[in-house]
Parts: sequence; structure tokens; C-alpha cells
Amino acid sequence: MRAAEYVNHDAVGLAELVAEGELTAAELQAAALEATQAVDPQVNAVVETWPADDEPKPGSTPLAGVPFLIKDIGAAMAGRRMELGSRLAAGHVARADSFLVLRLRRAGLVTFGRTATSEMAYSITTEPVLYGATRNPWNLERSAGGSSGGAGAAVAAGVVPLAHGTDAAGSLRVPAAYNGLFGLKPTRGRVSMGPDFDELFSGLAVPGSVSRTVRDSAALLDQISGPEPGDPYFAQRPSRPYTDEVTRHPGRLRIGVLSQAWGGRRTTAPVADALSRTAGLLESLGHQVEEAEVGLGADWEEYVLANAHLFTANLAATVDELAAAFGRPIDSSTLEPATLAGYHYGQQVSGAQFVAALTIRNRVSRSLARYFDTYDILLTPTAPELPTPLGAYAENARTLDGLGWIDTVFDRSPFTMPFNMAGTPAMSVPLTADAETGLPIGMQFAAGYGLESRLFRLAGQLEQASPWSARIPTVWAGNRTGH
Repeated sequence: MRAAEYVNHDAVGLAELVAEGELTAAELQAAALEATQAVDPQVNAVVETWPADDEPKPGSTPLAGVPFLIKDIGAAMAGRRMELGSRLAAGHVARADSFLVLRLRRAGLVTFGRTATSEMAYSITTEPVLYGATRNPWNLERSAGGSSGGAGAAVAAGVVPLAHGTDAAGSLRVPAAYNGLFGLKPTRGRVSMGPDFDELFSGLAVPGSVSRTVRDSAALLDQISGPEPGDPYFAQRPSRPYTDEVTRHPGRLRIGVLSQAWGGRRTTAPVADALSRTAGLLESLGHQVEEAEVGLGADWEEYVLANAHLFTANLAATVDELAAAFGRPIDSSTLEPATLAGYHYGQQVSGAQFVAALTIRNRVSRSLARYFDTYDILLTPTAPELPTPLGAYAENARTLDGLGWIDTVFDRSPFTMPFNMAGTPAMSVPLTADAETGLPIGMQFAAGYGLESRLFRLAGQLEQASPWSARIPTVWAGNRTGH
């Protein structure tokens, strides 16, 4: 199979071809490597590839034999580098598989490389000094989002049909929106973070994926979800596989719409127009749609401050551990300006301030939970603006302290983070594009704790009603040079 044919199938479709004996996993990997070589010099999404493991048994799972990429953070694979997009961790090799990677192996996915991330997953753009900027396949002068920007660009350009990512503040959903993909942040406790961690970023971060079809993300979540020994908590198992939910009718849903973000950031005209069209589509499908007022349970300023304390204190601990392990200095030779500023800020966060931040996290969780007693779904834009130009964050990073950096990131991505604080599932769906630039626009749908099934049912309905698979970016492995 050549790349031009390979990109016409999603992951479930490729696995079916392997199960039927029409192709082998090795042939699929060869096609994936051909696709990588065709497009990655332009988008810079894949930082390393390696020979695949032994071929999985065909048909053993709905994803057996499918080429796969893991992010350069959050998925430790024994004997492979995981450098967190940082010069401080350059050359780090994982000693053992994380529980997530063990589940990826059991799913029969053929992991052959890792994708770019912003340094320490600490930005919503992927422009690390270590490996350089990842470019958006729809417009090479634009950001692919972050921190899972490498995953987003790789999937959008046709390297793989789905890829691993993590999400602590929108790091899956923003790249999904910027790259015209489906991306779902699961419920906190849905996927184990063990054995090295019980939580990442104090429960703000969770693993997930970006994909070109809804059923691929559903199939992957079926394979990686569920508790592991020692997990401090876990989300209740669904009553049926998520892949079954994709084709089930969602029923008539009560959907509240939040058009302007918390904190006062105004949604730009192209995104506001896309939101209006999405609301109209939902009404045409029989759903009850109305404007909603949704409180965070905290003032925006104290909410941002709480996040700054949680993010930077966790960052400081990670940086100290890496510096000690590698014997490297903590300065501008090893860390980028935003990360270094966050580190210094985090060093000053007291234990009392950290506990107070967890109290804010609880207040946000309780407030959003009450909202989901009234509405089945909350609809917002995923991001308030189109994909940002590369370099847009660089100047700010040189002048801001740790709190200022968090404030800047949240100003650019105000809709996503509350659902990380609340631990509830949320997805970005690529329902439309900007008429003038052709850039994709993602719409975010959030549901109550543990209700990924509801999101998958709605996503499946939307994919049928307003398909996005025919829209392909300028850089596309199916034709090497794009169109």
C-alpha cells in the first residue's frame, strides 16, 4: 500500500484490512513511513521514528496493526527517548513502559515514533527550541496548536489516522481545532496515569487522542480506559463500548451555548459565525439549543491565579527532578523563557497557596457540575480565534513572569481549561472552516463527569450530518504536494 491509498482509510478501516488478510502491519508501517517522509519536512511534527515491534495478531482488537505515534511527553516506552520537548531532558530514555503504553501494545497499535510537544507541554503552541516549530498543514505560517501540536499536524497531514496526546488546559482540543480534527479530552480518572504518577498537574492533565474520524477516537478510548493497580480513583466504566455509541442516536439533547468566554475575551467574527451555524445545525437535528450563563464558581482573576499556582508548582518540581537527574543547570541554556519564568514563579508558591488553589479547583468542579444538572451539553468555540501565526507567543514569553504567561495562554484559550479543572469530558469537533482563509474552526462540546458516551453519540450524529473528511489541508500525504 502506498501513502496515496493509505490516507484514504481511518484506523478502524486499516485494521479491518489487516484482519481480512489484505495487508500486513508491516506494509501499513511502510506506508506510514512514506507518508512521514512526504510531509514531515514541511510540518515538522514527528521528532523521531524507529523500527516497529513484532507484528500484532490481526483482528485481535479493532485497532490491531495500525501505525501509531506517541507524544514526546506522557507516554513512557521502555528503551525509547521521552524528552518533554526540552533541552533539559534531551537524551532521556524511559526505563519501563507506562500503563498507557502497555495498553497501546495490547491494542495491537504499531507505535513507530514520537511527535513534537511544546516544552514541558507548557504552551498552546508547539514551537520548542529543541526541535523547532511545528507548522499547521493548512497554512505553514500558522501554529498547529499545543501542546499536542505534533500529534495534530501529523494526523491532519496524513502521517497516521490517529495519535496520542495529552490535555491539561486544552492541549488536545486546541490542536484538534487548529488542524481540522476530532479530539476528545476524557474524564479525569478514565485512563490510568500509572505507575509513575497518580495524577499529572494535580489532576488537570489526562491522556487522549486526536483523529480524523469519531470512531477511531472511540475505539482507542475503549482500549486504553479502565483502572490499573494502585490508581487512587477511576471513572465508572461505561455500560457499552464507546464504538457502539458512535452509531447510536443521541436523543433530543438540551444544549446550552456559551458564545463569549469567561474572563471577557471576545470571540472573533469568523468563530462566532461558526458557532451560530453550529447552533443552527443542532436545532435542525432536533436538539433544544439556547444561550446559557455558566458561572465558574470563582472570579476570573482568582481562577487564573489558582491555575498559575498549580501549573508552576508542578513545573518547578519536574524541573528540579530533571536537573538533578542529568546534572544540568536551570537557566536559559536548558529552558525557554516561558518555562524558566514559570519555574521561578513556582518555586515561590507556598504550601498554603497550593492548597488554596485546590480549593478553587473544587469550586469550579462543583459549579460546572450544577450546570450539567440543567443541560445535557455545553457548546462553546474551542478557541476564540483562528490558528495563530507562528511566533505570536515569543515576544510575550521574554517579558512575562509565570503568572503573566498563564494569563496570556488562558486569554488565547479561555474555553477549554475549566473542564480540566472540573475533570469532565470535552471534545472539539471540526464542523466548519473560515470562508476567507479556509482554516478549520473547532466547536467544543462538554458533558458531565463520566459521560463520554453522550459525547460520542452526538459526535457520530454530527459527523453524519456535516461530514468533514472531504476537507484536506494544503500539506497532505495523499498527494505529496497538496492542492
